[in-house]
Amino acid sequence: MKLLAANRLIDGVAVWLGQGGRWVEDIAEAEIVRDKEGEARLEQAGREAVAKNQVLDVELIDVEIVDGAVRPLRLRERIRAAGPSIHPELGKQAKKPAASLV
Repeated sequence: MKLLAANRLIDGVAVWLGQGGRWVEDIAEAEIVRDKEGEARLEQAGREAVAKNQVLDVELIDVEIVDGAVRPLRLRERIRAAGPSIHPELGKQAKKPAASLV
């Protein structure tokens, strides 16, 4: 299973491609694909968004579903999904329950 990750160009926030080609800040809202055709479609959407100066650092990432939640396989992506690595009461991570990185 994969999804498309990027950083929004205007503010650098980690975003994921959601349904309908919308960039979302919560990985739980990301569109997950399970085949090469879906991967190609996401990659094309990423190239188009880069060309429109919406996002940068576009990358397909591997994910799994653990206890009903989307969990990136790489630690780097888990950290990005949890929010900035600052105090947990600051930033976007303060708005949601603590994420388990392991």
